[in-house]
Amino acid sequence: MAAIMIVDDTAFIRGMLREILERAGHQVVFEATNGEEAVRGYHTYKPDLVTMDITMPYMDGVDALKAIVCRHPAAKVVMCSAMGLQPRIIEAVQAGAKDFILKPFRAERILEAIDKVIYN
Repeated sequence: MAAIMIVDDTAFIRGMLREILERAGHQVVFEATNGEEAVRGYHTYKPDLVTMDITMPYMDGVDALKAIVCRHPAAKVVMCSAMGLQPRIIEAVQAGAKDFILKPFRAERILEAIDKVIYN
């Protein structure tokens, strides 16, 4: 079981991820709706893993990833993105993202990415 923080500005996506993760035995320790909340939440909860949307208000996911990794280089972040954002995904991986998941989500792909990042 891993302690996971979900970061997405869409309540439906956060709920779907929570359900998939909790059904698999993981604990969702915090949900953030933008990058600023994500950075504060990471410092407070220090989760085992973060799922991070790329496109969000106030601070996007790539900037939040960079801020988290700057202070916590061992942070494990899996980026979530819709098709068509490949340049941002590449930037996120170069900034320290451990994997990425394309929307729309498939439960199997989410759990595969999380297992790969946490246990490898």
